[in-house]
Amino acid sequence: MIRLLKNNAFIVLMIFLGCKSKPTESSLPFINKPDFTPEWINKSDAGYSSIHHIPAFSFTNQNGETITEKTVEGKIYVADFIFTRCGSICPKMTNNMGILQSAFKNNKEVLLLSHSVTPDMDSVPVLKKYAEEKGIISDKWHLLTGKETEIYDLAKKQYFAGDTIGYYQTGNEFLHTENFILVDKLRRIRGVYNGTLPLEMERLTDDINTLLKENQ
Repeated sequence: MIRLLKNNAFIVLMIFLGCKSKPTESSLPFINKPDFTPEWINKSDAGYSSIHHIPAFSFTNQNGETITEKTVEGKIYVADFIFTRCGSICPKMTNNMGILQSAFKNNKEVLLLSHSVTPDMDSVPVLKKYAEEKGIISDKWHLLTGKETEIYDLAKKQYFAGDTIGYYQTGNEFLHTENFILVDKLRRIRGVYNGTLPLEMERLTDDINTLLKENQ
């Protein structure tokens, strides 16, 4: 019995040490699936080259400028989905995105993208007024409008955003999500956060700083 206990203790210790010493090249996980399952994938792993990434896109910001995947090339960014007339979660999300704007105000490697889910109502002038009211810095934080079908398709199929798991929603369902989505310099999703909670901004800030140190 004593020998059995010793053997079991040894096995547990080895498992613990194995987990502690397992080498990882990526300090933050990757999100490859709509259920937001985190996956730690090293550059030496077979699946590294096929990690999910945000594809090409083209929208218009509050200044009437075209914002594409080239705008975020080589940059870390946080994406969310709001609308200016929202009186529930969106004001909290915008305030919390403002926390990130302040934290990385002088860091050109970090951007913020807020996509309107009612682009027919959120025209460029409407977004411009909203930006001025919220103290949004134009070259740091882009409020985006465009074709609703393109925004919804990108949100649900690529960012996996929605009330339920976005990927499984139909194209006609209204998009309403509190998620902030962290995207790395290669447009890969690295974290999902509750954008209504100020405390989550601390975790998100830490994770952005981790990505800034990551060798990609």
